[in-house]
Amino acid sequence: MHPLYIVWDVDPRIFPSSELLRWYGLFWALGLFVSFQLMFYIYRKEGKPPQRLDSLALYLVIGAIAGARLGHILFYDPLHYWQHPIEILPIRLEPRLEFTGLAGLASHGGVIGVLLALFLYCRKYSENYLWLLDRLVIAATLLGSFIRLGNLMNSEIVGTPTEVPWAFIFTRLDGAPRHPAQLYEAVFYMLLFVLLFILWKRRQTAQQGLLVGTGMITVFSQRFIVEFLKVDQMPFESDLLFNMGQILSIPFILTGLFLVLRSLGQNKQLSS
Repeated sequence: MHPLYIVWDVDPRIFPSSELLRWYGLFWALGLFVSFQLMFYIYRKEGKPPQRLDSLALYLVIGAIAGARLGHILFYDPLHYWQHPIEILPIRLEPRLEFTGLAGLASHGGVIGVLLALFLYCRKYSENYLWLLDRLVIAATLLGSFIRLGNLMNSEIVGTPTEVPWAFIFTRLDGAPRHPAQLYEAVFYMLLFVLLFILWKRRQTAQQGLLVGTGMITVFSQRFIVEFLKVDQMPFESDLLFNMGQILSIPFILTGLFLVLRSLGQNKQLSS
């Protein structure tokens, strides 16, 4: 065994005697809390009433969780859930009644859920959709880092076998050294958060859509690339040229390009 390999044998339960309290859920909760505090800071700096954040947070949490769950069901394993509809809920009946927690969440579905929830929120409260997206993308990258750390604690979304010296051995999976794909993404999201936060601080008057467009391009381009280092989530993906995560990333990359080009075009019009 390579002396630098990291042996990862973390119990996904915070307390071994309790199935309810898991590290994944804790990292989700921490990420939501920190992201909320960040949005409070942004609202205060831009003179927006922070009281509205309570309603916004409710919309986004419901949209993210429902979208991520439904995304996993529709994109990755619709036949299984058609045959076992009770497992759409966080429980399993076979071979025995078991609480599974928020197992099976698709990030692409979560993004779609958030976009729809935000549309409903803006429609009800007469908020500017792109203005909110430009700020929320900063908080979303921060939350994404916490979620991927939660995936690491769950020993899920693992990378392909490798001999790089920083490989992880996920003992709950097998004894093979693998790319810590979750950690790659967690670090990337944190760095992107710093970049977007700096851009927001320096370019608060930039045309709407620039920040969210930049975020979509970088997040989903990274997702497309890192998928080459991940184990496919479902067997059917091995027969595809690109796996489901890569296929679903392409529309988001194109949307991000459209928003950035639109924003830059508006800036040129204003400066001319």
